[in-house]
Amino acid sequence: MYMAVAPEPDIIIRTSGEIRLSNFLLWQSAVCYLYSPSVLWPEVGFYHFLWAILNFQRNHSYLYKKWKQQ
Repeated sequence: MYMAVAPEPDIIIRTSGEIRLSNFLLWQSAVCYLYSPSVLWPEVGFYHFLWAILNFQRNHSYLYKKWKQQ
């Protein structure tokens, strides 16, 4: 999928505890944060999103340095 006008994602949330992406945004997700809670999609609530954002903020400096190296 070519997405020239869309920015690269900062975070990808994949539910059900799956870590694989199945070739979904493979090149765009090379330096983004992958969060995979063990709950299924209908059960994802506010606290799961909050936890994902807090983990992203904690790891943001590492991801930024990794992005700058490319």
